[in-house]
Amino acid sequence: MERYSGWADEGFGGVAEEFARNFEEFPELGAAVTVFTGGRKVVELWGGVADQGSGRAWERDTAVPVFSCAKGIVSVCAHLLAQEGRLDLDAPVSRYWPEFGRYGKEAITCRMVLGHRAGVPVLDRMLTFEEIADWAPVIRAVEGQTPLWEPGASYEYHGHVFGFLIGEVIRRITGHTPGAYFRQAVGDPLGLRAWIGLPTAELAGRARLVEAEGRPGMPGPENLLTRIVTMNGALVFPGLDEPHGWNDPALLGTELPGAGATASASGLAGLYAAAVTGIDGHRRLLSPETVTDAVREISSGKGWLGFDMGARWGSGFLLDSPSFRPMLGERSFGNDGAGGQFAFGDDEFGVGFAYVANRMIGHGDARATRLVAALRESLGG
Repeated sequence: MERYSGWADEGFGGVAEEFARNFEEFPELGAAVTVFTGGRKVVELWGGVADQGSGRAWERDTAVPVFSCAKGIVSVCAHLLAQEGRLDLDAPVSRYWPEFGRYGKEAITCRMVLGHRAGVPVLDRMLTFEEIADWAPVIRAVEGQTPLWEPGASYEYHGHVFGFLIGEVIRRITGHTPGAYFRQAVGDPLGLRAWIGLPTAELAGRARLVEAEGRPGMPGPENLLTRIVTMNGALVFPGLDEPHGWNDPALLGTELPGAGATASASGLAGLYAAAVTGIDGHRRLLSPETVTDAVREISSGKGWLGFDMGARWGSGFLLDSPSFRPMLGERSFGNDGAGGQFAFGDDEFGVGFAYVANRMIGHGDARATRLVAALRESLGG
């Protein structure tokens, strides 16, 4: 008996086979995968359970928290502004946000932030959840922060600070926070089911996350990695149902532009397809020149903490990383999420891809990698 609904066009049956195999071998709880090629949807599959407690089924448009896939949304917005001549990625952040340029941050550029090289992966100030949700206290804390290393000299994943920092630049230029700007400029015109700050009307239908048995925990609260992903403990991770956990409506409705997106598979795949080919009769969002700029490698190898996970970073996007997140090639760019979610685009192949799920197995687990491998074979790669 089939475990999923939807379809895969002729030639893309291998993606459907891997989607079914994920349910058999991991096992999945609920999941979806969508693929566009040439601006046309060629795969749309969904299945399983969106809410383990009630047994509510996953539906075609079910949205789920996708964590750092938010960075891809914010980065598309930044590159759109650069393409329009409103943002120079190599200019100091302080050109757009004068109060930022203090305490050793004067030379930090947006590209350093997008490449995780700015030296501010975490904040010294201890903020409450309410302060984080209010936006302005985070911005004041960023303004008062001293870099942990000489900006540009090394890199380390910038977690939540990435989104607030680039997001404030977007706000200074457009007058809108990044979640609102995305909806105005991209999400609403294209009808994409992707948000940074989930609307109240969408809460009841979203998928609820569950932890996979044996999922590794985080180090202690003083560990720098833990501080990066929890904003010094103000955001619960990996806890889900506690206050301020990732099933909490209060958290989901907050703009957390570094790691707080909620989206359906079709919403995320549609974003990347719109970026590289255009969809629904719209011209592509990002020109070939803009994509070339975005996929130039900025960071790779050992980070400031001394780890090398095999990731390669361009300007705001994870690049094709064979030992970490294999994609389709040198024109591929995207972002993944802590629960295993993954989305990317590639203008050489004309592809927009997204996989989302609600059983959190691990960062970089094999479920999406299998689907991408099947897609690559379908494309003749």
